[in-house]
Amino acid sequence: MRILFLGDVVGRAGRNAVAERLKGLRDDWRLDFVVVNGENATNGAGLSAAHAKGLLEAGADCVTLGDHAFDQRDMLTFIDQEPRIIRPLNFAKNAPGKGARLFSDARGRKILVTQVLGQVFMKRPFDDPFSAIETVLKAHPLGGMAQAILVDVHCEATSEKMGMGHWCDGRASMVVGTHTHVPTGDAQILPKGCAFQADAGMCGDYNSVIGMDKEEPLRRFITGMGKGRFQPAKGEATLSGLFVETDDKSGKAVDVQMVRVGGRLQQSGPTG
Repeated sequence: MRILFLGDVVGRAGRNAVAERLKGLRDDWRLDFVVVNGENATNGAGLSAAHAKGLLEAGADCVTLGDHAFDQRDMLTFIDQEPRIIRPLNFAKNAPGKGARLFSDARGRKILVTQVLGQVFMKRPFDDPFSAIETVLKAHPLGGMAQAILVDVHCEATSEKMGMGHWCDGRASMVVGTHTHVPTGDAQILPKGCAFQADAGMCGDYNSVIGMDKEEPLRRFITGMGKGRFQPAKGEATLSGLFVETDDKSGKAVDVQMVRVGGRLQQSGPTG
């Protein structure tokens, strides 16, 4: 199975890049399944129902969220109407929506998509992500009920993301980090067959401070005082993410490539 994961979509620039490029990438790279993290797609904070529909119409098979999952209030009800949206497993026990779901690609192969929130340096005290993901992986053995398993680990610390990768190695096809909006250069296949990247980066304008217009963040860094709200940068966005090809029988990764398409960053992606 050929899977593309795209990191945090930030604002209009990120949404436009997904809308303009994703369908072409599906054809060019012969993608079977696409997952997009959309939790910053609406003005940099959360995901509205309208913008969720836009990402799905653009070619995403599934949209994951994060710690800003319900910043846009209409997502509280929309997530129960749209099964292709996944919120974190350990967000809150009474949160609407699901933190894991089995999907099918066009050939009927099953892929499990799940997401957890980390605890290190996060502003809110979320439940233990390792025990949360353990329950899901035990119920969905790799190569059995699911031909592929994707874990989106949404957190600040690269150490926690790396720990999650090793925890899931041999039981998931890919573990990819989100949240920091900066792509890491550590894409690899772990010893037991799990593809890993500590952070996929963002789909947004990199002439910015993690996707936000530079003026207000710089003012706060330099003066310690804020004057206004953060606003997403509006320049050309780079689509950042991770491409993984898996073996249908074992569910293990056989290829992994960092993805950067358009915008300012050095370009990369699958060639075969």
